[in-house]
Amino acid sequence: MRNREPLVKNEKNDSRNNHDKNDKNDKNDKSDKNRKDRAGKTKRSKVPLLAILPVTVTSLVLGLPFVLGDHPLRWRSGSARPILVLHDSTPAKGGGDTVLAGGEGGAAEPARPAAPALKVDKPWKAGMPEWGVQIFWEDKKEHSDAYVEKKAREQADYLVGLKANAVAVSFPFYTEGRTSTKLEAGRSTPTPEHFDTVLRVFHEAGLRTTVRPTLDEASLVPPEGWRGNIKPTDKEAWFDSYEALLGPYLDAAQRQQAATFVIGTELNSMEGHPGWKGLMAAAGKRFKGEVSYDANWDNYVGGHIDVPVKRLGVDAYFPVKVADDAPVDQLVDGWNTWLDKKAKGPLPRIVFAEAGISAMDGAFHAPGDFYTKRKVNPAVQANWYKAVCQVVRERKMAGVYWWSVYFDSDPKAAPKEEESRLNFAGRPDTEREIRSCFGSDYAGPGTDPTP
Repeated sequence: MRNREPLVKNEKNDSRNNHDKNDKNDKNDKSDKNRKDRAGKTKRSKVPLLAILPVTVTSLVLGLPFVLGDHPLRWRSGSARPILVLHDSTPAKGGGDTVLAGGEGGAAEPARPAAPALKVDKPWKAGMPEWGVQIFWEDKKEHSDAYVEKKAREQADYLVGLKANAVAVSFPFYTEGRTSTKLEAGRSTPTPEHFDTVLRVFHEAGLRTTVRPTLDEASLVPPEGWRGNIKPTDKEAWFDSYEALLGPYLDAAQRQQAATFVIGTELNSMEGHPGWKGLMAAAGKRFKGEVSYDANWDNYVGGHIDVPVKRLGVDAYFPVKVADDAPVDQLVDGWNTWLDKKAKGPLPRIVFAEAGISAMDGAFHAPGDFYTKRKVNPAVQANWYKAVCQVVRERKMAGVYWWSVYFDSDPKAAPKEEESRLNFAGRPDTEREIRSCFGSDYAGPGTDPTP
């Protein structure tokens, strides 16, 4: 507000000078009685009023918005430099003179009324199927709270439009290598504060929320090295580090009423270690919801998943050796063949925590191939989604989460050539199958499922 003081001082000086000049004019008027009639004696100069008027108007224009709390100029704490905030209630983090509603610096845009947030028609309740999507979120520290909230609402609206009733938020944490005992938040790990915002927005949209930390594989040198074959030199120290890392996110999940916290994802080589019991006990003190573990598909069908959880998710990338134009029934048969290796009949306690496939030729043979890019074939992906949904319904499973939507992406935009073939957002055929699946009459496994 110090920027306004020189302006007011100058205007006051101008007003004072005008008063002095007007007093002299009044004296001249009185001494020249021969030239002026009686009206001249009673006439008063209007110049002082004209000088005061601009000051009054300027003060109202600048001052009233401050009183009302909606002035576009804002000052950060401890800084005399103002910033301009356009159609937003709070200034964004970071530098820049102009801030837009999304939290990004740049040219001003005309204000637009906010569209009402969409909400799930039939919110999830116990016993209903979880019709969900995995949101993969690599946060950036320069993103403002306003930007994070805006993107979360954009993704929530997209999921509601797909008829989803659930969302899982997957995010990376980091290690130094396959033998490392140190786990930590890194460059793209969301802050607990940002996580609060995203979970709140999804919860407000009526979506069932799952928190899902996932070990980043960049330092593991994929595809040979991956999270399923890490070999820490001291596994007890590894679990201690993991517990410390998860603490703030368990707290955020509890604050924002998340339904599920995934205690581990695809950690094949760590399954069966006694350290899980201590980790589960620590998690239970901070988070009162459901704690689960997501197993990779090969370990699920190959043996017992020795992690002490009541709920098990499967990252389901079962290969089916059929042609690209194979009918959906053949794909269903291929999935059931794999599932029958573990158990036949209904699977009410199992959820497909990840299911997906690349929209490209040859993908049925290796649906979990995240690295290969062949010719785009949307029908391959759409038919796969249709088959998986049929399996979920026929086996009376707990639900499915499609992999995936990137948090910072525009879900309504068609995937670019250089992007992952696994992306389904913006592929009309696949989105149609998702809506058909999520809008089906499948009532779910029920509230008291048998094993």
